[in-house]
Amino acid sequence: MEHPQQNQLLMAEKQMNRINMGDYFAHETAVIDEGCDIGKGTKIWHFSHIMPNSKIGENCNIGQNVVVSPRVVLGKNVKVQNNVSIYSGVICEDDVFLGPSMVFTNVINPRSAIIRKDEYQETLVKKGASIGANATIICGNEIGEYALIGAGAVVTKPVLPYALVVGNPSKQIGWISEYGHRLNFDENGFATCVESGEKYQLKNNKVIKISK
Repeated sequence: MEHPQQNQLLMAEKQMNRINMGDYFAHETAVIDEGCDIGKGTKIWHFSHIMPNSKIGENCNIGQNVVVSPRVVLGKNVKVQNNVSIYSGVICEDDVFLGPSMVFTNVINPRSAIIRKDEYQETLVKKGASIGANATIICGNEIGEYALIGAGAVVTKPVLPYALVVGNPSKQIGWISEYGHRLNFDENGFATCVESGEKYQLKNNKVIKISK
């Protein structure tokens, strides 16, 4: 026979398992290893695993069934959707979005019988970039600021800031604003975001924001 006091103790224990010192939220099924650094306001959901020596910034959201491997760095306000494995060598700056089931790699020529832990390549995802669902990022590449990688794309080379890329292998098909809208540049190389009204300039195949 269960006693009310026992039930209260169990509920309190579960609550303690979900909240760590009031700094961040972790669901009771999440595994948080010792030696990781998790910022204030971050939320970690069901069945996710945060491994030692990883660093997660403030106000991040880590979805279900996510793995954050050792030496991974996530900046502030990074959104990681369900079923994403972030392997050693990946760095995501502030405001990065990782779509459901997107894939990182960290070895260019993996073999089961050959250990290549000392050959992990770095992948850098710059501030504000978004990577769509089921996209794959081949290691050793840089995704530029505010770039948008379309769903299912396979990225095999560096991506420019503000670039819109799709396909397998991925190719650039245009430019995108910080609000995620296509930028249609006029004959003088100027474009305006339809949502924010911010203005951009395209010069020498480089996009810069010229007004807020």
